[in-house]
Amino acid sequence: MERTFLMIKPDGVQRGLIGEIIARFEKKGLKLVAGRFEVLPEDRVMEHYAEHKDKPFFPGLKAYITSGPCFLMVWEGKNVVSITRQMIGATNPAEALPGTIRGDFALEIGMNVIHGSDSDETADREIAIHFKPEEIVSFEKIDEKFLYE
Repeated sequence: MERTFLMIKPDGVQRGLIGEIIARFEKKGLKLVAGRFEVLPEDRVMEHYAEHKDKPFFPGLKAYITSGPCFLMVWEGKNVVSITRQMIGATNPAEALPGTIRGDFALEIGMNVIHGSDSDETADREIAIHFKPEEIVSFEKIDEKFLYE
């Protein structure tokens, strides 16, 4: 099974959307294998967003992502990266379809509720930034035989 990194951002946490968002992924059949609630430390913010550090929007992004707690997660499932990206919706909420997380809950591109890895390689990198291997718990869900061929 593949894995991906998802993070409910401070606006999603402040609005009480953690349970709703987790429920959507669980109802889809994906498996939560790690989770942590925390205010991100600066060193991990810099590592996570390294490709954006020289962009003009980065100071605002850094201030926002450290403004309150986030809920960090590792999800597992077949094609989990593409499935979660579809469920999250477009980065710009104005372009996100109804029924997606951003389409249903976000209004601004700068505060768009959730982050999701955009590739298997990015997922591996982001998981390694935020979780130690021993913090990820693999297990077989009782319903897996009804989810996968």
